[in-house]
Formats: sequence, structure tokens, C-alpha cells
Amino acid sequence: MIIAEQKPIPEIAAQVRQCRKVLVLGCGGCVTVCQAGGEKEAEILASALRLMGVREGWDTAFDSMAITRQCDPEYLDGIARKVAEYDCVLSLGCGVGVNFLAERFPRTWVVPGLNTKGAGATLEAGVWEERCLACGDCILHLTGGICPIVRCSKSLLNGPCGGSQGGKCEISPDVACGWQLIYDRLKQLDRLDLLLEVREPKDWSRTHDGGLRRVVKEEARL
Repeated sequence: MIIAEQKPIPEIAAQVRQCRKVLVLGCGGCVTVCQAGGEKEAEILASALRLMGVREGWDTAFDSMAITRQCDPEYLDGIARKVAEYDCVLSLGCGVGVNFLAERFPRTWVVPGLNTKGAGATLEAGVWEERCLACGDCILHLTGGICPIVRCSKSLLNGPCGGSQGGKCEISPDVACGWQLIYDRLKQLDRLDLLLEVREPKDWSRTHDGGLRRVVKEEARL
């Protein structure tokens, strides 16, 4: 899922304080799961901004609501009339949601209330960690399901660097060496032979460096 966290309230306030009427729009997708941008978070943020506005003398009204997903057109179509009532939408979706809202409502000022951190997983209650960089050229079948692009601080493809010591990355003793994790996993699976394969440089043109990426499934098109 997409992991995100709320921006500091002073940073959010600076984006919206000149607006007359603001809709704090939550998203029922990934950001609800990571407790950053769901309906509850939208209500809390709108209340906090109202209090700040009263204290600092703003002439701004704040309302809140949430939709199922900000990244699907059918849900945006359903709020078109609602959005028309506001001069600003403060999105509590991920960066995709902000982009999509801005495209769908070009006459409305759309600003982000979250910082999108990446694609990851739930480690435990209240803890989420990145697991995928969405590089567009997955090699997890060669590395035991552990991604060297995101787990190695240097995104190395053919083993650890000289800074790896005692299974830890040179950047911090609290960061595991990605390639130590890969080695341990392949050894457990009796597939250390995969480490003998020299991996060619990654085709980075499959990432965002080659422009917007698009997936088309013809059988699903109307």
C-alpha cells in the first residue's frame, strides 16, 4: 500500500490561509489504513485548522469529508458539485490523489496535506515501512523476495558494498544491510547459487525517468 504521513499543521496552514472556503478531503484507501488521511483524520485536521483560524483571525471556513478513493474517476465525479462550493481542496490522499484531483478540477486550488513516503507494508500496529520503489523492473525472483533497490541504501544489484559490517549498513547501526538479508534468505532456501549470477545494470528507463508510466489492459477497457 501507499504509506503517507500528515504534513506539520503550520505548513498546511500556510497553503490554505488565504483561501475563503476549504474542503479537507480524506481518502478511504491506503492512507486510511496508515491512519494519515481517512475520514477521522480529515475531521481532526479541519477542527485544528478552524481553531488556528479563530486564534489568528483568518476569514476561512473549513469543512471535511472523505471519499472511497481519490485515484479513481468515478469517485471524483461523485463529488464534482460539492467541490464547486469551495475555492480550495486540501487533499489527504497520497500524491496520486492530489494530482488526480487537480486534473479533474482544474479551476479549484488543490493542495497536499500529506507527504507520500512510498509503497510498503504494516510491520505492527502503528508502524509502516517501505518495501517497494516501483522501479518497473522487478527482480525479486533473484533475491529471495527482498528488494535490493529499496533495502540496500545504494540500490546495489550485485552484492554489498565495502561499508557493510556485521550485517549492518554503514549509514547506521540500526539499518540492516539489504544484501545480508538477501544472503540469509537465499541460504535458508538453499538458493545461494543465485548470487553467482551477475546482474546487468537496471533498465531505469522503466521508471519515471522515461516519462509517465501507463499500464493498459485491453480486455478491461470499455
